[in-house]
Amino acid sequence: MKKLFLSAFMLLAIALTANAQEGRRNALGLRLGDNDGFGGEVSYQRLLSDNNRLEVDLGWRDSDHYDAFKLTGLYQWVWNIEGGFNWYAGVGGGLGTWSFDDDFPHSDDDDSGTFVFIAGNIGIEYNFDIPLQLSLDFRPEIYFGEDFREDDFGPDIALGIRYKF
Repeated sequence: MKKLFLSAFMLLAIALTANAQEGRRNALGLRLGDNDGFGGEVSYQRLLSDNNRLEVDLGWRDSDHYDAFKLTGLYQWVWNIEGGFNWYAGVGGGLGTWSFDDDFPHSDDDDSGTFVFIAGNIGIEYNFDIPLQLSLDFRPEIYFGEDFREDDFGPDIALGIRYKF
């Protein structure tokens, strides 16, 4: 886990150094929601043009019996409403892995697997005069894979807070 945080810190430092002259084309922060227990995601946005951007999110869950990781990539279109308010919509997908470990002796409930998914995205955001962005979005996801969900659909509503650089 220390290597993961060190790697993320190094990538952030490289991104800050490489883009210091470009202005605020990037945003890094957290996306906090609740889709199948993926309560938190590290979220990165990269502005491609005035109205388009990429978003990449890494979600995880670590509990006593259930562990999972989910990587999401989205292409988004952004429209200005007024002032610092924007609304956006996007499409994308991702992949993930999960494992369930039942610690009870003589139990055969242990299971694990991988999955892929497609996702849509719609939301609203506010960009403050300081380098801070708040967002609220809805992301429906359809899963394909090894019994990740019984109904293969996961709606996700989340609040995002990002530092723009």
